[in-house]
Amino acid sequence: MQVGVTYSEPGQQIWLNFDVADSATVRDAIERSGILKQFPHIDLEEQKVGIFGRLVKLDAALRPGDRVEIYRPITADPQTVPRRDIEGEEE
Repeated sequence: MQVGVTYSEPGQQIWLNFDVADSATVRDAIERSGILKQFPHIDLEEQKVGIFGRLVKLDAALRPGDRVEIYRPITADPQTVPRRDIEGEEE
């Protein structure tokens, strides 16, 4: 079956489509994609993964057409990020 694996960093993103066995898991697809060689700093034990924006475990079974997403931690220093005022929101 065909699936995709995607990962992005500031200024760089990759989306790979390829075939995997019908019994493949999320981990199988990530390893088969070769993305771990392109981005050796990806740590699957620490980073979250998902399918179409829904968090899943690495042993989750895949379905044809699934898009596996590897999420990187979002880091933002609250001291440097300006607060957004939203109309109608009370404090």
